[in-house]
Amino acid sequence: MPDLLLELRSEEIPARMQRKAAGDLRRMLTDGLVEAGLTYEAAREYWTPRRLALDIRGLTARSKDIREEIKGPSTTAPEQAVQGFLRKAGLSSIADAHVHSDPKKGDFYVAHIVKPGRAAEEIIAELVPGIIRNFPWPKSMRWGPASAKPGSLRWVRPLQSIVCTFGPETEEPVVVDFEIDGVRSSNVTYGHRFHAPGPIAVRRFDDYVAKLEAAKVVLDADRRKEIILADARNTAFANGLDLVEDEGLLEEVSGLVEWPVVLMGEFEQDFLTIPGEVIRLTIRANQKCFVTRPQGAGENLSNRFILVANIEATDGGKEIAYGNGKVVRARLSDALYFWKTDQGDLPDLDQLKESAEKFDLDLKKPLDQRMARLDHLNVTFHAKLGTQGARVARIKRLAEELAPTVAKSTSPLAGEMAGRPEGVAAREAPTSSAARGSVGALREATSPVAFGDISPSRGEITALVARAAVLAKADLQTEVVGEFPELQGAMGRKYALLQGEHASVAAAAEEHYKPQGPSDRVPTDPVSVAVALADKLDTLTGFWAIDEKPTGSKDPFALRRAALGVVRILIENRIRLALTSVFAKAFASFKGGADQSSDLLAFFHDRLKVYLRDQGARYDLIDAVITPQSDDLLQIVRRVEALGSLLDTEDGKNLLAGTKRAANILAAEEKKKTLIAETVEPALFREDAEKKLYAAVNQAEKEAGQAIQNEDFSAAMLALSVLREPVDSFFEGVLVNDEDQAVRANRLALLARIRAATDQVADFSKIVG
Repeated sequence: MPDLLLELRSEEIPARMQRKAAGDLRRMLTDGLVEAGLTYEAAREYWTPRRLALDIRGLTARSKDIREEIKGPSTTAPEQAVQGFLRKAGLSSIADAHVHSDPKKGDFYVAHIVKPGRAAEEIIAELVPGIIRNFPWPKSMRWGPASAKPGSLRWVRPLQSIVCTFGPETEEPVVVDFEIDGVRSSNVTYGHRFHAPGPIAVRRFDDYVAKLEAAKVVLDADRRKEIILADARNTAFANGLDLVEDEGLLEEVSGLVEWPVVLMGEFEQDFLTIPGEVIRLTIRANQKCFVTRPQGAGENLSNRFILVANIEATDGGKEIAYGNGKVVRARLSDALYFWKTDQGDLPDLDQLKESAEKFDLDLKKPLDQRMARLDHLNVTFHAKLGTQGARVARIKRLAEELAPTVAKSTSPLAGEMAGRPEGVAAREAPTSSAARGSVGALREATSPVAFGDISPSRGEITALVARAAVLAKADLQTEVVGEFPELQGAMGRKYALLQGEHASVAAAAEEHYKPQGPSDRVPTDPVSVAVALADKLDTLTGFWAIDEKPTGSKDPFALRRAALGVVRILIENRIRLALTSVFAKAFASFKGGADQSSDLLAFFHDRLKVYLRDQGARYDLIDAVITPQSDDLLQIVRRVEALGSLLDTEDGKNLLAGTKRAANILAAEEKKKTLIAETVEPALFREDAEKKLYAAVNQAEKEAGQAIQNEDFSAAMLALSVLREPVDSFFEGVLVNDEDQAVRANRLALLARIRAATDQVADFSKIVG
């Protein structure tokens, strides 16, 4: 079977666009080939900074002939209808049509059309120019004299050559000939821009790859990544260092070079006084270099960095490393200036006094000054939701409301924790346990959190929460965060510690943003938890109040992530919180905004279902315990867990079957408007099974109700499980639809009591099985 090689070579393609562009090329071409009637065995895309390549194996040499029938009008139809049929079928005369007969419709015309197959070369030559002209680059350009003409070619960077060869391994492949805006396809490519810029004739993919390699071009991006990572590790190790690995940077750097050469640069030791995160981001963002750390030195960085060049320099790369070092020093000098400036006084302190009084800030402290400035400048959070200062005030009020509940649920404090290293306060998210079933997964998700030994009082925690909420957004006005927004929170924590804030207040500055995804850490320190909940709940109620909710796949304000964060914080810290009352207080902070607590609670139910399903819980058990009024998420989880435990037993499975049978009978009789007694009358019992079931229901209702009041859902399920035997006996020995109307109505009332008893804990009708 023939193979197809396609290469589109241009000037440098931005690294962030390469992987998707290569995938788009494969998708567009293979879809077009299949649509044209060709098949293929395999296709794989490749890319470098200067080329997109496609290797398609086992492509059929010709599309199949297509035979189709076009049904026409009756042979007795008027001439106008016949002429329309001829035009549609492409026939010149009705004599070219066939006549078919139908017993009901009589004789009618049919055109037998045969469309001969086409050679693959012809199809490819037609497809590729259209793909190039309509390629979905995020940004593209025109160039050269032709760019002045309407409809001229656009490409991400000037397109320089096209390789397109087609043929079987046993024969010499042919060049698929086509031309687009002066660039004609051929079998000639070019190697490395500096090491091998001359033309290279290629035949098919295997020799194409080999010749490019000889011309200092590694075509496979994943192989370039492997080369860079291995050489970087080895270079660092040879110098007594460890590489600080960065997958995102590795992906980007592999898209900047065709022939990776790993080198090491350095900067002065004095710059190591800058926080490691700032050094790493400075070198990463500006020079696309990796940082290193001394072996066994923990998080401390070294003053050497790894860079990746695109050439093998004659001096071994000394000048390249030196040049990069000069730029890194300049960037680190800026970063050092930012770091020191953030620890000094602001020049406009006199203008910040009013804001300082509003938030009880100490203008002798740098972070307090930044918070005062954030309020003073009226920095907008959202056009319809006011300023950042107003938002901080709302978060503070809500966090103070939440603090006692959080302290009760999570004490002792996770981190008076003066000895706790930075970044250790929050624990890892529980591993999904879907394979072990819903109960095991949920128990893991809600297992106790290990806390420190020192436990401030709840009043002290509330004071710490108020202070943490006020300072949480202060670092948005720092120079470092202005330069590197991704460091918001982390820098707030560092600056808070530098000015002597309580460790929990400092931790909250960073942790109140968490969790930022399903695999991110969840804060456990009560101060961080209270501020994190207040921050996310303020965001959610605010956007609900202005009717800016997620729609379909669109969620520009990450509200689904915020809601999932609240869900995880509450469940994984075992916090009981009545969300409806919290929503009401939060909505009251937005003037003119409608209270949409019910709609927002339904949104939380959806997020909770997503979370629990990821933990392995059965969807039907979740649906069975959630009602529109359920606003205690932890209670929902405990109900699901208890229900799952019950249904894992034989008693539970049989009770489910019996309960569903009772519910089905009731539903059918209610639909027929059969009389059902309002209460059960023991005097109408005729069978012992009725009496036993009645006694068991009375006992189960009482015990389950008491257990639910005590919020012991396992005990409630256990109380219901005793119904299994009397329910089975009832259906085996009692005819519900007795001829006596009063007896029948009484027995239906008894079934209604079974349904009512089980409905206390779950809607069994929603459970599959």
